[in-house]
Amino acid sequence: MSEETKMTGTIKLIGETKTGTSKAGKAWSKLSFLIANNSGHEGKEEIFSFGLFGEDKVEKFLKYNKVGSEVDVKYNIECREWEGKYFTNLSAWSVFKAEAEETPADEALDEEVPF
Repeated sequence: MSEETKMTGTIKLIGETKTGTSKAGKAWSKLSFLIANNSGHEGKEEIFSFGLFGEDKVEKFLKYNKVGSEVDVKYNIECREWEGKYFTNLSAWSVFKAEAEETPADEALDEEVPF
């Protein structure tokens, strides 16, 4: 059983949606987005690129997120080989508004919005 991988950061860039058709004739959509946080050495800003695959996931992500949003991203780390070269991808599977400490006044406003 693998441990959940989660990262919090601010959305810095949302790429263009790419679409296509698989060999089986099914439509697909994918999107890349960048988040930044201060998890680097001595608080240095780090930037991470995530991929999001699936028409529903891409649509919901674009509906509920924008550049500047603070988000929690749950993801898998994937590595693939192609012609003797290896490529690593951070594959997002859940994106929510970042969790923050609540005050009583914030409780009514705080709701997680799935991507």
